[in-house]
Amino acid sequence: MKRVQSGMTERPDRVRLDRLLLERGLAESREKARAMIMAGAVRVDGRTADKAGTLVAPSAVIEVIGRPHPYVSRGGLKLEAALDHFSIQVDGLTLLDVGASTGGFTDCLLQRGAARVLAVDVGYGQLDWRLRQDPRVLVFERTNARYLLPGDLPGPIHGAVVDASFISLKIIVPPVSRLLTPSSFIIALIKPQFEAGKNEVGKGGVVRDPACHRRVVEDLTGFFQTTGWTPLEAIPSPILGPKGNREFLICLKRTEASGPAKKFDTAV
Repeated sequence: MKRVQSGMTERPDRVRLDRLLLERGLAESREKARAMIMAGAVRVDGRTADKAGTLVAPSAVIEVIGRPHPYVSRGGLKLEAALDHFSIQVDGLTLLDVGASTGGFTDCLLQRGAARVLAVDVGYGQLDWRLRQDPRVLVFERTNARYLLPGDLPGPIHGAVVDASFISLKIIVPPVSRLLTPSSFIIALIKPQFEAGKNEVGKGGVVRDPACHRRVVEDLTGFFQTTGWTPLEAIPSPILGPKGNREFLICLKRTEASGPAKKFDTAV
């Protein structure tokens, strides 16, 4: 456990928690500081913090508990949980990261031994600088995965991880599928707020009803089964999404490679 108390130098009355973590050398970047906070690994004056923007006194006692955050963003912790649960080995594989953003999923795949990661995102300038410099990472920014065709990316591509926002997985998974090898897999992050009906999404874009969570997961499961994939299971993400949204991780295997579909348990 790291425990640091600031000196007596004059500072403003209040400062953002993520900034203070960076200033005290408890995090390598603001993004990593935010990830640590959202993962519940930061205490302020003995109480667990849950918001990066929390304003705290410069003299506050800050503790980082457990192991240091291992990835460039907390997304890596989500994928880590899925790879472990589904016993997915990525050593030596070429993999596609759809919705790479800062690169939490990409970082996790590299640390698990992936030979190469194709980081695709519609945005620009979001990927962590360290990952940009890694020769194992090929960056495809301002690129919409929906419109990629076989041959647009260097292959063969043995699997994909998907963390997309403001779009349903029903729209993004089919075009991603055509880029992958016949024995491939997909691990996708299910975000109910982008799958549920408008009447099911509450104030601030949060879906709180567990029954809605289950309907979303079951609906996606049925859809994937009609597109050549066998859903193995869906598990709750170990970390809540933005604004406290519950998210789920689903693993898909090619139907021809995994045999008949099993009875599906959403684990919701």
